[in-house]
Amino acid sequence: MAVITKTNAGSATDRPLLNQVAMVTGGGRGIGRAIAIRLAELGAAVAIGGRDSEKLLETADALETLTERVFWQKVDVTRVDEIGKFISETEMKLGAITILVNNAGIGLFGPAHEKSEEEWDRVLSTNLKSVFLVSRAVVPSMIQQGGGDIINISSLAGKNSFAGGGLYCASKWGLQGLSGCMAEDLRDYGIRVSVICPGSVATEFSGRGPKDPAKALQAEDVAHAVEAVVTQRPGSFMSEIQLRPLRKS
Repeated sequence: MAVITKTNAGSATDRPLLNQVAMVTGGGRGIGRAIAIRLAELGAAVAIGGRDSEKLLETADALETLTERVFWQKVDVTRVDEIGKFISETEMKLGAITILVNNAGIGLFGPAHEKSEEEWDRVLSTNLKSVFLVSRAVVPSMIQQGGGDIINISSLAGKNSFAGGGLYCASKWGLQGLSGCMAEDLRDYGIRVSVICPGSVATEFSGRGPKDPAKALQAEDVAHAVEAVVTQRPGSFMSEIQLRPLRKS
């Protein structure tokens, strides 16, 4: 783990998140990396967590050129003890978390009847239970602060079913329901809960097969949607964004 500091110039207009602290799970690569970089460009202090220390350090090196404060830590977001340590050390190094992006996720595909209980538990714990655990740990501080943003990265697979998607779709459909209920539970505290549902994204994610980059979303497209959520004017929020590539594969 490491804390990296660098002095940056920039106006409040150019960097509207200067006083914000963002935490991104699965922040070392792919969509999470793109989101972390965009939040840093907007001025936020950024904490990233994930299972690959090498990728986290690479992303932290990129972040340090963009924001004054960066923190990274290896963490398994399915484990309550590791989540608690990640959050407490983030708050100690950077301050209270005001933006949480639940991005960590995996994909295991194939007919549900051919999958093991261990595979079911792995997908549901990573894609759904982790959002419950991390959000539950962050929310009390947001309530005390009087507000915050929680953005859950779901998928269009949370809206549509397809052959071989039983485990993945179950996790993402569940995430849709959890996100909607969280939004209702927390809005009176000034906490905005949003869900972003991308279609096919050209990343290292272990999806159903190779993606044509010309007919897939880029990780930066998802990061742009996150930017729209966190820069939405006070008093309103985007409850759900569905994001599709312009050209169908």
